[in-house]
Amino acid sequence: MSPASVQFGQYPPARRTLLHLSDTHLLAGNPPLGGRYDTAANLRRTLEAVERIGIRPDAIVFTGDLTDLGEPDAYRALRDAVQPVAERLGAPVVWVAGNHDERPAMRRDLLALEPTQEPVVGVWDLGGLRLVALDTSVPGWHHGDLDDGQLAWLREVLAVPAPLGTIIAMHHPPLPSHLPLFDILELRDQGRLAQAIGGTDVRAILAGHLHYSTSGTFAGVPVSVSAATCYTMDLARPAADVNGMDAGQSFHLVHVYDTTVTHAVVPVVDAPAGDFFSDAWVARMAALSPQERLQAFSRKRTTR
Repeated sequence: MSPASVQFGQYPPARRTLLHLSDTHLLAGNPPLGGRYDTAANLRRTLEAVERIGIRPDAIVFTGDLTDLGEPDAYRALRDAVQPVAERLGAPVVWVAGNHDERPAMRRDLLALEPTQEPVVGVWDLGGLRLVALDTSVPGWHHGDLDDGQLAWLREVLAVPAPLGTIIAMHHPPLPSHLPLFDILELRDQGRLAQAIGGTDVRAILAGHLHYSTSGTFAGVPVSVSAATCYTMDLARPAADVNGMDAGQSFHLVHVYDTTVTHAVVPVVDAPAGDFFSDAWVARMAALSPQERLQAFSRKRTTR
């Protein structure tokens, strides 16, 4: 019996695991984004951190703004950076369109589809967990929206529940932001999306766009926003003065349990860590009875 198969608490292991990344903003030829940010290097550091976790996720989800200008070479560079990692992890990649993306180039140079202005949507069956990608991009604009056709398609997809429920991945989060610039660029007419998912098996919404991690609920559904890999927003300022910084990059580790979905923020940092916990420590705990574990790890040591 492996240590990982031992249930230490009230919850059995997660049924499915996703990696949620967002806002890579790659540029063709990799000039500094805004004269400041090496987006390719920051993506590379993020992917290295992804592999260090040592898991085999059920999918890797990128929630939009894959490129900054929608350039064909930028999509090809993104594919070339991510695909080897996905192959090593044995996981499909789900690409979601964002407001900085251009549908024709994304469809042709990343997805090998016809280069049209049709929304980039899709459905994945991850062993009973249904993952639905929506396209909230609006050609020629930076705010988000979902047209009647896409909402009708979503209602049809959700008409029959999936065994493990549904997770929606989209770029513009259906949440307020305390930063005034993002409210200008929010997803419009959110009530129509609420009607489409009301009473369905949607268990979580994954989003990006904000360049900082946040969470909330929408129509009773938890929403989790992953920060960007390219640069993040320095929230340690008054809201009107918040700007980007080349720090704080992270991604989310999503665990799908029978009764809940968790979203852990994984920082992309180079920092020393302790060495107390390890596979050997887990193995020692696994060899103990539940009461022995409590005595060994939960019991407070008395001091005199």
